Amino acid sequence: MTETRLIPSIEMRLSSLLEVTRRRDLESEARGKAVKPTITISREFGCEAYPMAERLQALLEKRTGEKWVVMDKQLLEEVARNHNLSEELLKGLGRKLRFVEEMMATFAPHWKTEKDYYRLLCRHLASLAAKGNVIIVGRGGAFITQSMKNCHHFRIYAAREFKARSISRRLDISVEEAADMLDRKQKQRDKFIRDFLGRDARDLSVYHLVFNNDKNTPEQMARTIMEYVLSA
Repeated sequence: MTETRLIPSIEMRLSSLLEVTRRRDLESEARGKAVKPTITISREFGCEAYPMAERLQALLEKRTGEKWVVMDKQLLEEVARNHNLSEELLKGLGRKLRFVEEMMATFAPHWKTEKDYYRLLCRHLASLAAKGNVIIVGRGGAFITQSMKNCHHFRIYAAREFKARSISRRLDISVEEAADMLDRKQKQRDKFIRDFLGRDARDLSVYHLVFNNDKNTPEQMARTIMEYVLSA
């Protein structure tokens, strides 16, 4: 029983990612700079971000008639490991390369370990965010894409008891085990954002909207985000 059980399977999302990327490239060639929205989801560990992101993806695809992809740590790392796929995604960066390099330079003082690897992941995130029709879950996406006009940022938080119960239910483990996992994973996430990006994920000035998961279901959050983004 691991955290990966909280994350949707990767095969279908890889296929969706390729389709979104290729379609964006074709549309860009045909119509010029077609700007599509990108959504970033920051969340405290244990919040129902993945159920919400999957529901949001379905709602957006139905409303827009276009393909969307949910991008998270697992999918991003799979892309980075696959050289051919990585090159295909990055080749469309083109004129945006200078922007990405300038963005990465602002984080330079905060890189401490695995510098090149996480720089590559950030380049992928920026490239995908620029293409649009992507829902980025975690990985500091809100900070990495903060200056990109097509990006909309949201955060989910909840009471510790709610998060422990949610993890317990989704992983079929005891509430006590879930609470221990919750504390450990949240510390790891806070450290990642602090060490690699020099930021605090709880800085509310970064986000367009913030949701209390205790009081909002994945369906409610997904519908609210869809309406907000498509009306912007």
